[in-house]
Amino acid sequence: MTRQTIHSDAAPKAVGRYPHARRVGDLLLLSGIGPRSAQDNSIPGNVIDDQGRLVRYDIAAQTHSVFANVRAVLESSGACWEDLVDVTVYLTDMAADFAAYNAIWAEYFPDVETAPCRTTLGITALPTPIAIELKCIAHCPPR
Repeated sequence: MTRQTIHSDAAPKAVGRYPHARRVGDLLLLSGIGPRSAQDNSIPGNVIDDQGRLVRYDIAAQTHSVFANVRAVLESSGACWEDLVDVTVYLTDMAADFAAYNAIWAEYFPDVETAPCRTTLGITALPTPIAIELKCIAHCPPR
């Protein structure tokens, strides 16, 4: 089975030693993708105090940004939004952020019949001061 490693200049650099994605046969497996900016590594919607501590964040800004980053990796891999088949979503504050995130999800995936499967998990932290991360699988046969 053919394996291909994908690194995308259109997405933020990985925070560890792993690729943005790996194609294995007709499947495209994306590493965890967060909302950091590919241009300057900033996190949309984060407000940091003088001591470098997170004061507040904007889950809507981060959700739109993480979807843009997922799209960038998909496109760099020769896939498209419609190829997504399964998405795992990690939220650091499920109680506060689920409703806003879920509403934005519906904007990006308005038709439940064609939307990918989804699991949403509440977790205590992510490796950088982000509030959301996505782990995606796409079905992407060679075109």
